Amino acid sequence: MDRAYYSDSIANFLDQSQDEILGRLSRSAATSGSSLESTQSTAWLEQIRILKPILEPYRAQGSVYFEYSIPRLGKRIDVLALIGPVIFILEFKVGEERFTSHATDQVWDYALDLKNFHETSHTRPIAPILIPTGARRAPAQGELIRAHDDILTPIHGTPETLADVIRKVLDFTQGGAIDTRVWEDGRYHPTPTIVEAAMALYNGHSVAEISRSDASAINLQLTTSTIDEIINTSRDRREKSICFVTGVPGAGKTLVGLNIATKHINKDSELYSVFLSGNDPLVKVLREALARDKVRYEKERGNKVTKGTVHSEVQAFIQIIHRFRDECLRDGQRQSSTLLSLTKRNGLGRSKGPGASCNRRRVVATSNTRSPSF
Repeated sequence: MDRAYYSDSIANFLDQSQDEILGRLSRSAATSGSSLESTQSTAWLEQIRILKPILEPYRAQGSVYFEYSIPRLGKRIDVLALIGPVIFILEFKVGEERFTSHATDQVWDYALDLKNFHETSHTRPIAPILIPTGARRAPAQGELIRAHDDILTPIHGTPETLADVIRKVLDFTQGGAIDTRVWEDGRYHPTPTIVEAAMALYNGHSVAEISRSDASAINLQLTTSTIDEIINTSRDRREKSICFVTGVPGAGKTLVGLNIATKHINKDSELYSVFLSGNDPLVKVLREALARDKVRYEKERGNKVTKGTVHSEVQAFIQIIHRFRDECLRDGQRQSSTLLSLTKRNGLGRSKGPGASCNRRRVVATSNTRSPSF
């Protein structure tokens, strides 16, 4: 799985033109379904311009990755570079002049996530570096500090000091050069909380990216694929279907439902879905988490958006099943499609409420009191 929009050896990166690199980034973003804004292209060009002279001394020593996916957090690292034995996390804030605590925490989270959840990063030194491109000078850095597990505490740099920072980190660390192919093949296997999973899926990541790479995760992906096949077959044959998903608490049942719903989140699609749950506290937590994350995501890209507008979108996606059920009971004569209801009764999956929804849309629902699995 290619986790980055752009990945290549440092040598190839240096030999390619800015337009060629930008083209690859733009095509990968489009393929992943991300909307490309002019501000993003401008940011990429600035990052490329800064990095080319800085990486020249390391032409034969590693690889570089733009927009490297950190699916558990639902985010992407601006630039990740493998140079010698070190994993460099470079977070650019194009046009920014200050080293904010929020941005420092962000690059620190990236480092912790790679160290803890990316298999081939476990034993490697990781250097998180924050670079606001408009900053005239970085705060006095002092000595490099190794926090724990070979992660350096976040380093503040500017376009002018970045080359010196990289050189100091390489002098500070030890170990053999990272084998790029082995590192890229490393598994990413966190166990996300349901809130983290919801935010990642809502931001366009796949269940394959955020789940563990073990037997239970493989079963989760097979379950999702099976339900997808049932949905498509039901649509083609104009049939109604109910899917029963069972499993021990924490096995991934809710994650399956969220994954199916977010795959069909386009309101213009005939398979447009919403996620229904009978767990009122879960719905409230998910709605608030998704709304806050969406607002942050849009503001980071310079888009003006209100929390009220985002809340309305999220509430349309995640709903309480009981209200949906009650409306159907009041008017059971409406034309409708399929309601998928996943409920738990003493560990057994049973249908709940009417067998069809009120509106012409497919609904993925779960009415469990604890987490799901298939």
